[in-house]
Amino acid sequence: MEVTYEKDNKERVPFEHYLAEYQKTDPSEVSVRTGAVWSGDSSEFRISFLGVEYAIRYPDFSVRVAQETDRPPALMQLSAARTLVIRYLVECCKAQSTGKFLTYREVPWGEVYYRQFSGRCLSRLAFSYGNRLEAFCGAMEKLGAKKIPAGDAGYEIEVFEGYFIRFQLWSGDEEFSPSAQILFSDNFAAAFHAEDLVVACDVIIGAIKLV
Repeated sequence: MEVTYEKDNKERVPFEHYLAEYQKTDPSEVSVRTGAVWSGDSSEFRISFLGVEYAIRYPDFSVRVAQETDRPPALMQLSAARTLVIRYLVECCKAQSTGKFLTYREVPWGEVYYRQFSGRCLSRLAFSYGNRLEAFCGAMEKLGAKKIPAGDAGYEIEVFEGYFIRFQLWSGDEEFSPSAQILFSDNFAAAFHAEDLVVACDVIIGAIKLV
């Protein structure tokens, strides 16, 4: 199964750029740098993304689900997810978290992109699910997220192996609008650009709608 792109899809051009870079990489180097398991026999990487294990071929980046699961295969359904994953393989590295979580403003360059993050992620999350907590909780659990004691509803989800994002929601009432907070395990700061974190949250919110 492949994601199709409309002619003017904003994801198409960046994906094609990173596909060209992906095809120049040394698969063994990618495996060491990211921790993605490489099989020379099948010419595939194995990578976990949002709790689903995928096999990704090299050099064409064709994708298949490697293990049967009832979770939605976001990588095969959301074009932004494909761009995020191929960028991870091309540019990012495996890093250890200290257990601390950061706000977006605390991530390098987060202050610069905060307005974009607030609109695409915080506001979208709050106004989509702030008054629909039951739907939010049900969807996050179907995605394999872990419930945490935060806000009126809080969940922690593993994006890539060892990289976690926490989503926190507060419902609105007659006096206050719904609100949201999103936190990132601190290893994101060592391995990803601030723009990638916006895309990651955007993908997760999109994945909620798939369940």
